[in-house]
Amino acid sequence: MSQLLHTMIRVANLDKSIHFYTQIMGMKLLRKSENSEYRYTLAFVGFDDESSGSAVIELTYNWDTNGYDLGTGFGHLAFGEDDIYSRCEAIEQAGGKIVRAPGPVAGGSTEIAFVEDPDGYKIELIQMSAAQKGLG
Repeated sequence: MSQLLHTMIRVANLDKSIHFYTQIMGMKLLRKSENSEYRYTLAFVGFDDESSGSAVIELTYNWDTNGYDLGTGFGHLAFGEDDIYSRCEAIEQAGGKIVRAPGPVAGGSTEIAFVEDPDGYKIELIQMSAAQKGLG
């Protein structure tokens, strides 16, 4: 049996990223470790830890790097939500940035929204009642 454990993204400001994922997106800081020899810090955030079967996000902060080119290969992270409309309101009130207001996908009925984290990574919020059906 295999299990997805985490997705790693590089971040320019670890404190801002931890704040965003914990205080705005509602995740927990699960663990954090520093490697002073190789000058990086890792922080793992998630709604639950990997031992529960939940995938988490590894935030990698390289001490000597101020920013990254996001490139064209990475698309977004996706979070299932019970109510994307109220979740987007809460995200905005907490200082988060909504880059696509909640509503149906173009040409379909699945309701989605998009949020942007401090480094410009996109997070898709999908209405849970449709999350398992695929977009459309």
